[in-house]
Amino acid sequence: MKRSALGVLAFTLLFPISAFAMHITEGILPPLWAGFWFVLVAPFFIWGLQEIKRKSLDDPRYKSMIALIGSAVFIISCMPVPVPFVGTCSHPCGTGLAAIIIGPAPTVVISSVALTLQALFLAHGGLTTLGANLFSMGVAGAFTAYGVFRLAKRLGIPFFWSAFAAGIASDWATYALTSTELAAALQGDHPFVTFFCTILVAFAPTQIPLGILEGFVTAIAYQFFCLRLKLPVAAAPNTP
Repeated sequence: MKRSALGVLAFTLLFPISAFAMHITEGILPPLWAGFWFVLVAPFFIWGLQEIKRKSLDDPRYKSMIALIGSAVFIISCMPVPVPFVGTCSHPCGTGLAAIIIGPAPTVVISSVALTLQALFLAHGGLTTLGANLFSMGVAGAFTAYGVFRLAKRLGIPFFWSAFAAGIASDWATYALTSTELAAALQGDHPFVTFFCTILVAFAPTQIPLGILEGFVTAIAYQFFCLRLKLPVAAAPNTP
């Protein structure tokens, strides 16, 4: 058994294969920037824990919803699509769907679990960059989706298309914020705006169609939860 394990390790080291990293990977952000995003995301994480505790007391089914949606976010955000020329991947996020079903703050908590598991077991992202990844996917993605959905409902847009818009907005907001994080930390002598636009354009060929696809997935899933299962969700069709 030991010889087999040593053989696998030796083969891995001697014959590495190409891989595409998802999220912001370990070692990309300088320590100060990595710490900055941890500090910034902490209040949202604490808020999410409080919301989960409060809503679980109000409705016993809420914890089951948290587990179900958390699993969906983990699976959806594990679908990599290589980005041409930059050695990284785009992927759908699932946080827009989570935000309009369980709420944006609890989405931050389940995103933290998904990102931690991906960093530990799938080499997607990193532990030192967890704060930055969580802020882009969990905070920017979730709160943008929830805000867009509520605004669309106030404008009288049918709930299917409101959810569709929320899914797109969540996906694109996540990658806009990721581009901001990378540009701010790595711009060096380059102008921030130029470096930001360069990163954003690199994501565009894959993330634009992925965002549209995620919009449809969000709308269909939201329709299923609201109308078929008739479960109480954070942004129900009759939400004022």
